[in-house]
Order: sequence, then structure tokens, then C-alpha cells
Amino acid sequence: MSIRSAVRGSPPTSFQELAMADVAFVVVTIAVFALVAFVAKGVTKL
Repeated sequence: MSIRSAVRGSPPTSFQELAMADVAFVVVTIAVFALVAFVAKGVTKL
């Protein structure tokens, strides 16, 4: 939600929106690193 409002140029409406955006960013970042590690582990087995 806060990402969309930031794109529109209006500030986030609440601290909770900012917190949710931060949590989502951290979760996505961890997921990407886990995916990269998984792919790297798969490549080493080849």
C-alpha cells in the first residue's frame, strides 16, 4: 500500500503502512538470497 502511495507522490498514511512495507522488503530480500543460494547449490552438484 505504502509503495503505491509513494509512487503517486502522497506520503504513507500511517506508521503501520511503513512498517508493513519494511517487513515486505526484508522478506523479499531474504527470499531472493535464499533462491540464489539454492540455485548456487544446485549448480555445484552439476
